Amino acid sequence: MPIRVPGEWEKQEYIILVYPDINSDWKHSIEEIKHSYKKLIKIIQKYQKCIILYKNKEDLSSSLSSLTNVQLVKIETNDTWIRDFGGICIYDDIKLKILNFKFNAWGDKFEYALDNKVNHKLKNLEIYDNLEDVNFVLEGGSIDSNGNNVMLTTAKCIFNKNRNPSFSKKEIIKNIKQLFGLEELIILEHGKLIGDDTDAHIDTLARFIDKNTIAYVKCYDKNDPHFEELKQMENELIQSKYNLLPLPLPSSIYFEKDRLPATYLNFVFINDALIVPTYKDKNDKIVLKILQNFFPNRDVIGVDASIFIREHGSLHCATMNYFLST
Repeated sequence: MPIRVPGEWEKQEYIILVYPDINSDWKHSIEEIKHSYKKLIKIIQKYQKCIILYKNKEDLSSSLSSLTNVQLVKIETNDTWIRDFGGICIYDDIKLKILNFKFNAWGDKFEYALDNKVNHKLKNLEIYDNLEDVNFVLEGGSIDSNGNNVMLTTAKCIFNKNRNPSFSKKEIIKNIKQLFGLEELIILEHGKLIGDDTDAHIDTLARFIDKNTIAYVKCYDKNDPHFEELKQMENELIQSKYNLLPLPLPSSIYFEKDRLPATYLNFVFINDALIVPTYKDKNDKIVLKILQNFFPNRDVIGVDASIFIREHGSLHCATMNYFLST
């Protein structure tokens, strides 16, 4: 069988998170973000195993140790957004393989030496099996699979010279298609959220929710500075052959005078459930209802992500899912 990237709605073995450390970018909100992580972890572990990487034992809440479906692993990282430096699962001739791409902190924006060691440490601990190094910069949040050899991404990210400057656009497309066994790579030219450090990661903008349907962020306010850019992204998606499900852009949220990249698209699939970021916004209930109607056989659960986005990420950014080894 050919290489295939599973859709995130497929059955998973576990999810990995990095618990926030006080000596990190989270220093400004450490108690609030730890509380938010605990809420997220308690939901995940009800459905599947949850592996938590941590730096200092004293930072952990005793309530985490008491949870039955949680494994604590001492590994130091620079960042909490493991979606972008964790290994990426593919099926290669049915066998599960984990690809270890190079990570450069979204174009050398931050420190990342520790993050680049995480996947090999997980392999040494036998949490990972069949890890393969890839000499190419790519983050998990920059791609999204329909589970059927089609992938979504954005031109602003994958062609950015701060990632793979020695590769031409044709070479980048060829690499991604070969590595993931793709029949089609949909590259959106438009779409970006204010406050996004990632150069327009697809997991903030548009996501496959089954092999034939793309959910995407839609701005309904013509006075919002996102309106025109997201409208152009919508026009691109309309040209595709896929069914579309618009989710409204949340109202503007600020922290220390900066607008934050709040989006409902940063949801997380887990076994039998979908965890959706909420923002104490009028659109929260609307989005949860839309997604529950689409997924009648999944529990659709809202989790307040207002603290997560203070560091410009959300729930999907904070997690990395690993699939059944069949």
